[in-house]
Amino acid sequence: MKRKRKNMLSRTLFYVLLVLILVISLFPFFIMLMTSLKPTNEAISYNPTILPEVVTLQHYQDVFNPALFPFLTYFKNSMIVSFLAAFISVFIGIFGAYAMSKLNFKFKSTMNSAFYTVYMFSGILLVVPLFKIISSLGLYNTRTSIIIVMIVQTLPTSIFMLKSYFDTIPKSIEEAAMIDGLTRVQIIFYITIPLAISGIASVFVYAFMVAWNDYLFASIFVSSSGYFTLTVGLNSLFATPDYVWGRMMAASLLTALPVVIMYALSERFIKKNLVEGGVKG
Repeated sequence: MKRKRKNMLSRTLFYVLLVLILVISLFPFFIMLMTSLKPTNEAISYNPTILPEVVTLQHYQDVFNPALFPFLTYFKNSMIVSFLAAFISVFIGIFGAYAMSKLNFKFKSTMNSAFYTVYMFSGILLVVPLFKIISSLGLYNTRTSIIIVMIVQTLPTSIFMLKSYFDTIPKSIEEAAMIDGLTRVQIIFYITIPLAISGIASVFVYAFMVAWNDYLFASIFVSSSGYFTLTVGLNSLFATPDYVWGRMMAASLLTALPVVIMYALSERFIKKNLVEGGVKG
């Protein structure tokens, strides 16, 4: 009886703490949503209220007004940069991770250890050499420059994370495939990738989120507003006469929405593949 009561108390405490953490984490987003639904005079009132007294969607309409804030242009730039950077990072990372996981070659352990050193340095240390390289190639102020920089930023982590997934694939499966006449490249596409698809999806979402949320490199390597990503565009909104709190909150929520949707879809995809893999196994 005592043990059952103790377990119930522990479980209750766990859920109370979980709800508390969720409330603390989601409260800023709730305030952003409420502010985006308030008229401008109410949002900057000296006697602020949490819930809007008058609900308006004007700020969301203003966000999609190109004369006030070219949201769709910035959204397109962010989507192109994030998707291509994540896809290329994962594609290259698959081959690099496979080599680090399954092949034996000279200096393999040294290269493997080198991935840990990446986490010791801040990304800002790469700004000067990358700027020099990008400028020399004539790619400054283009979306290509941001894509290249985001690949450089995410590739080491992509390889490191994918290697961990590939390490869990038994070598006996590959040996059987080689007996059947498959080459290394065929093994990667027909065996390794399908077995590690949930891990690959996780790495893709990680790389996409890094590129989507990046401000530092996007603000340095692009100077024309036509190539601004959403993060840079939101910051530039502060310096315009069209800046108001409600409009800023609406634009910020819409900027965060694609990442939330992608994370939710990828989580369902990963869970589905894990369940199907367990059933087939």
